[in-house]
Amino acid sequence: MAIGPVLSVIATDRAAHLEAARTAGVGAAGLRGGGVDYCRSLSDVTDGWVRLVFEQAVEKNPELKGRLVILAVGGYGRRELAPYSDLDVLLVHDVKGKKSLAAIEPIASALWYPMWDAGIKLGHAVRSVKEAMTMAAGDLDSATALLTARWLAGDESLASEVIDSGNASWATQAERFLGGLRSRVRERQNQAGDVAYRLEPDLKSGHGGLRDVQSLMWARKGGLALRPEDLVELDRCYDTLLGVRVALHLSTQRPGDVLRLEDQDAVSATGGWDDADALMADVAAAGRTVAWLVDENWGRSVASNDRPPDRAISSGIVLRNGEIELSDIANPASDPTLVLQAAVAAARNDCRIGRPTLDRLHEELAPWTGTWPVGAKDKLVALLLEGQRSIRVLEALDQRELFTRLLPEWEPNRSKPQRNAYHRFTVDRHLWEAAANAAELVDRVSRPDLLVLGALFHDLGKGYPGDHTTVGMDLVRQIGPKLGLGAADVDTLVAMVEHHLLLPDVASRRDLTDEATISQVADALGSVERLDLLHALTEADSLATGPSAWGSWKEELVNELAARVRHVLGGGDVAEVTWRLFPDAETLLLMAAAEVAVGRRKDLITVVSPDSAGVFSQVAGVLSLHGLDVLTASAHSDEQGMAASQFRIVLPETGMNWRSLKTDLSRALTHQLAIEARLVERAKTYRRRRRTQADQPGPPMVVFHDDASSNATVIEIRAVTKIGILHRITKAIGELGLDIRHASVQTIGMEVVDTFYVRTSAGDLVTDKFHRKEIQRALLHAVV
Repeated sequence: MAIGPVLSVIATDRAAHLEAARTAGVGAAGLRGGGVDYCRSLSDVTDGWVRLVFEQAVEKNPELKGRLVILAVGGYGRRELAPYSDLDVLLVHDVKGKKSLAAIEPIASALWYPMWDAGIKLGHAVRSVKEAMTMAAGDLDSATALLTARWLAGDESLASEVIDSGNASWATQAERFLGGLRSRVRERQNQAGDVAYRLEPDLKSGHGGLRDVQSLMWARKGGLALRPEDLVELDRCYDTLLGVRVALHLSTQRPGDVLRLEDQDAVSATGGWDDADALMADVAAAGRTVAWLVDENWGRSVASNDRPPDRAISSGIVLRNGEIELSDIANPASDPTLVLQAAVAAARNDCRIGRPTLDRLHEELAPWTGTWPVGAKDKLVALLLEGQRSIRVLEALDQRELFTRLLPEWEPNRSKPQRNAYHRFTVDRHLWEAAANAAELVDRVSRPDLLVLGALFHDLGKGYPGDHTTVGMDLVRQIGPKLGLGAADVDTLVAMVEHHLLLPDVASRRDLTDEATISQVADALGSVERLDLLHALTEADSLATGPSAWGSWKEELVNELAARVRHVLGGGDVAEVTWRLFPDAETLLLMAAAEVAVGRRKDLITVVSPDSAGVFSQVAGVLSLHGLDVLTASAHSDEQGMAASQFRIVLPETGMNWRSLKTDLSRALTHQLAIEARLVERAKTYRRRRRTQADQPGPPMVVFHDDASSNATVIEIRAVTKIGILHRITKAIGELGLDIRHASVQTIGMEVVDTFYVRTSAGDLVTDKFHRKEIQRALLHAVV
């Protein structure tokens, strides 16, 4: 860290001095190896400046009678000062009498004002010795602050007295304080989420973050025993997370602990990572290890009267002191399936595998490079069928590098980030979550074993170069026989990987009333068994992906698609399951009345009006003006010249003004609303969407899918989302003489994926090549 030259300089210009200290010599190679050295160097530089300020303050106020000391506390006390960290200091005195505050105030002011003038965010307090001791005895934050307090300037004997008393108070009240620390760990986990799995992790307060490590160190001073190897791992991970935090401060030039997506490229460049993916992989790996060690050590520190009695589980496996252990006669070298036997037992008893057993397995279990031992596949399936209880066990195996010994193909997916708003987990955790979700759905399929295995493997190709689906299919073709699966079962698993996105993509982008849609899905899957497996996998995968990947509207569409395809695969006629979902009977009555009608039912908005060019576009424009995102849309017109359209919207969390929206829709349908002008005005003040994916969307695309419909031309448009884009797209479609029969509209991250079923005004498909080129030209112009 070439910060050394700054250490010899105590600048008289304090602001310039600290700015130099923050940035000196930290280049692209500095921080990937860790941030402890940087923070200590910056703390040392700052110590010198604080001492200078203290000496000047005392010199200006020589009349003070009594001992005085300034202590570094908090992160500054730990010598973990990041570039824009708060400076936490405590001024302690032993001045007696009622006028003690008045006597101390001039020195305190002489200390704090120069620090504020230097642009420092100061965390400061002034206390008597008695006050400091009283707060340390009763307040958790005050108590932990003194555990890592350091003398900076003033009376060193007074500093020792205060710090020693704080440590003694901590030791005598360890049980109470440890309970408070445990509670805070749980609160942070619930509020800030996991460092390892968040798209934008909180490096400090997240579960597996810096504060969790600090809590363990404080607990250690209260008697919590930590294994030496755990201390080594915690130090290593802490160094990594601290380095990321320093790089975040330097690259953004502001304080902060949340590693936002839009900052990750700059942070990786500042800290010396190859790219943002490498940065986030390091964050995920460190966060996972910290979270596991925190949970392990806190869990073992809590005595429980509810622990089940010791007993033998199976040959070589025992439940002892509430944990699964290998018995003395067990031999993992001769019976390698013991690792999975122990895992199943831990999941079924909802407990941990003992650390001695994890250590033995780590030392004695050889990698499974060939065909799995007899019965091992069934034990893996049994583990996965335990659902959510299996995840903690799998995490423990992986932390001791055991899971990759069973399945070497898993290694490239370990801690691999998925940097978009859709996915909340790393690839490996996503697969475990999907398998756990699948275990809850096994009553819907005839082969529960294939369901959980398919969930475990469906995204396995993401850790490898190339298209993850194609790579995943090849991997499953290799893994299946190693597990002992027959050829037919391997083919089914390969099909599950190949088609794991089929149902949600078709359901949200295609017209389910079109015979071609149902027939193509039925032909791709070939059997009811595969359909049921894929249907359950879709739900399990989507739930594991994140809240934006699964909701009531998508569940409804996927279930409807699966029901129609099941009818065909069961021998039914496709024409029997292509009834229209829209218009319903109520809408048909409104159309028969030949009047303008605007209605809403929950997230569905229905508009009926005389048919004319641009009606669909006008409605879409009004919805954009009101800040409403459209999920799907359908349109219908009759021979009497009436048109109906229905839009499924995303209901805003803050609610919507339905009366205002309805008024604007009615005005637009009677050509009394300046939609174009209003959209331009709104765009000027529109707050751009935050970046929600690592890769920028590609260039806009317009694709014709000629085989996707039996009675319409299907056009798919991909483009960067922006205000009013649906209005502009549908307006361009209308200007080219096309009627929209059905539309599916999706916003995925920063990109819209919109699909339109269109026909010419004469009711024909669009086949003319020149017309198609003009459609493509118009649509590309509309979305740029």
